[in-house]
Amino acid sequence: MAPLAAAQGWQPASLRVASADASARRYLRLSGPGGRSAIVMDAPPASIDSRPFLAMAARITAAGLHAPQVLAADAEQGFVLLSDLGTRPYLDALREADGAEANRLMRDAIRALVHWQSTIDASALPPYDEAFLRRELALFPEWCVQREFGIQWTDAQQARWQQVCDALVTSALAQPVVAVHRDYMPRNLMVADPNPGILDFQDALAGPISYDIASLLRDAFLSWDEEHELDWAVRYWEAARKAGLPVDEDFGEFWRQLEWMGLQRHLKVMGIFCRLKHRDGKPHYRDDLPRFFAYANKVALRYRPLAPLLALLEPMNEQKLASGYTF
Repeated sequence: MAPLAAAQGWQPASLRVASADASARRYLRLSGPGGRSAIVMDAPPASIDSRPFLAMAARITAAGLHAPQVLAADAEQGFVLLSDLGTRPYLDALREADGAEANRLMRDAIRALVHWQSTIDASALPPYDEAFLRRELALFPEWCVQREFGIQWTDAQQARWQQVCDALVTSALAQPVVAVHRDYMPRNLMVADPNPGILDFQDALAGPISYDIASLLRDAFLSWDEEHELDWAVRYWEAARKAGLPVDEDFGEFWRQLEWMGLQRHLKVMGIFCRLKHRDGKPHYRDDLPRFFAYANKVALRYRPLAPLLALLEPMNEQKLASGYTF
């Protein structure tokens, strides 16, 4: 990457860590003339293909959204030189924000998401199909249940798990299909001008319309009370309808879709976080498991078809389960 950077006036000797990634990917910051900075994405080609990132970056820019501009790339070596969107992630900003500022930031993120879904062609992306959804769900029993907690399910428990998986997959596949970022959350958004800057989009798929708003509202590292979740979900739903997106005309049904989609994601992420600990030597991700158990318990308590999940979760979480159903 040094020759590519130096040819554009950047200073290879100034390289320093900008951020790491849950995968093998890492990001380095590079100084240049006039006090400018750029980002070097180091994606080892043995484990990461940079081409999906480059293709999505072009689509996002063409859609008029704010993503890093590709300044130079060597896909064979796994290096990409990118414009720098700054040093303030949404996650940090939201943790420090008062109510008015948090509302402003989240409205900007919702506006950008509606624009993303309205303008990025889902037909150009791989499908978020049944096989993909089920592979993701399978991470939970393998890495969280068995590896992290040492629990072996009986045949009856396996049947309950399959029942829940069938319900979640059926709900996801019944939704309208749009371009799905798949990690549209505060950690992957930057406070920028125009706001927000969008990162980590290389795994985009064509999938359920509720996926990205569920990711934004029920984040891996930041939780909101349900009053805020509902307010922002309604704002998204109204903006999506105004933009002509095919969200369900009944907000109550859309909210159910969002909650079930969020649960599928949370079970997947619990598996991924435990895999990061046991396989990849990154134990700190495990610290956020209680947040996911809280999300999963709440949704499983609320909807009768998901109730079999409660008994499966109970041995693994430290929360006392309330009783009762909403729907």
